[in-house]
Amino acid sequence: MTNNNYKLFINNNQKEYFDRFNEECGIFGIYSPNKIDTFSLIQFGLFALQHRGQEACGFSVLKDGFILSHKSEGLVLDFFRQISNIECYHGNAAIGHTRYSTEGGQSKKNIQPFFGGEDAYGRSIISIVHNGNLTNAKQIRTQLESEGFKFISEYSDSEVILRLIQKYLLSNHNNLEKAIRKTILNIKGAYSVIVLMNNKIAAFRDPNGIRPLCYGILDEKTYIFSSETCGIDSIGGVYIRDIFPGEMIIIDTNSIQFSFLKKKKLTKCKICSFEYIYFSRPDSFIENISVYKIREQSGKKLYEQNPISADVVIGVPDSGVPSAIGYSKASGIPFKPILVKNKYIGRSFILPKQEVRERMVNLKLNSILNEIIGKKIVIIDDSIVRGTTSRRLVNVLRKAGAKEIHFRSASPPIIAPCYLGVDTPSKEDLISYKMNKSEIAKVLDVDTLEFLSMKNLIEILGSHNYCFGCFTENYPIDNK
Repeated sequence: MTNNNYKLFINNNQKEYFDRFNEECGIFGIYSPNKIDTFSLIQFGLFALQHRGQEACGFSVLKDGFILSHKSEGLVLDFFRQISNIECYHGNAAIGHTRYSTEGGQSKKNIQPFFGGEDAYGRSIISIVHNGNLTNAKQIRTQLESEGFKFISEYSDSEVILRLIQKYLLSNHNNLEKAIRKTILNIKGAYSVIVLMNNKIAAFRDPNGIRPLCYGILDEKTYIFSSETCGIDSIGGVYIRDIFPGEMIIIDTNSIQFSFLKKKKLTKCKICSFEYIYFSRPDSFIENISVYKIREQSGKKLYEQNPISADVVIGVPDSGVPSAIGYSKASGIPFKPILVKNKYIGRSFILPKQEVRERMVNLKLNSILNEIIGKKIVIIDDSIVRGTTSRRLVNVLRKAGAKEIHFRSASPPIIAPCYLGVDTPSKEDLISYKMNKSEIAKVLDVDTLEFLSMKNLIEILGSHNYCFGCFTENYPIDNK
């Protein structure tokens, strides 16, 4: 490792952040022709998607033909606990969003849903939730502002989608389907979107299907949309399938319509591979593939890539545990839940001083010491981003008496940032961009280091039809 690289690593180690890719956002929607308990159903759905964003949340309810919205900072259950007039939020449809900010920052003005339009009584007539990131949002916003459209957010690409839809509603006699079709001709990037309007719910994905979105049923007349199947499961629904890349579904009191926003041959599934590695809950299915099974298989492949003798396998909770179990099954080395996670630490935890930051790994993860002393340990995490958390964790295990530490990453080296809806560091902050494997092993102070190979990741997923941009710097959408 060069001296310059080491200085870069130390400087990055002193920044105030967690060493993780941050989840995108979670969106959820439900529609029935009849009045239902939308307040409880949207609460359960968003709680199931809490892992996708812990900064803020909100929802809109369709009630008696108009839209009523509520949103705030904080976790889902804390947010809903503060709402007293529950009956006001009982209607026949609702959409919701749990947020981790990407574009737009952390301003309260950027919390979703976004809503707009007014009926004769000044009530909102359209509301939208969005997961993803547009690559041309700033240009579109500038154009819309020049045309007289007002924006609430400081900057949000989600609001750009809403204002575009509103623009085309004006020129298409409030025809929601036509407005959405014209909107997608203008936007570029990753988007999964749910819209409420005119006693209808509409859901659509970008032509590459980069961000997930699926649908299911609660009963024969009640439909559910969710970023993950765990959202559908949370309210007792039945998962039907994922919405196809470039597909739009519109439901009203009389019908459900399926169509493609572009010619089907122009769409190609390139869903984010990191959904399987880290973002999604292990009990979810994406494109009919079990997230848990993918993670378990990654552990098996890690052992096959580089077999090693050890006394115990441990996983970094939560997403590293299935991979550790898979590694254990393949190797015969016993898996033990030695790392205990404190689940009550929020993602916005502020660490003002370096000495306090150094203690963070002890606060967030603690180890069962008598299972470590004198042992050869294989430790598996879902990925290595900057390396700061990994290094601190290894230091804890060394101090606890581990004889050898062999670190395994259940993903390939991350060499590039994401601009399609994931909050990631700049390229210069990524440890695998700056250093090779032996240099990283030296910084982490591990006896051996291994990353899951791209070949094995593709084999586990079953095809090349995924976005691997953070591993290859090749993206399905041009960032221009």
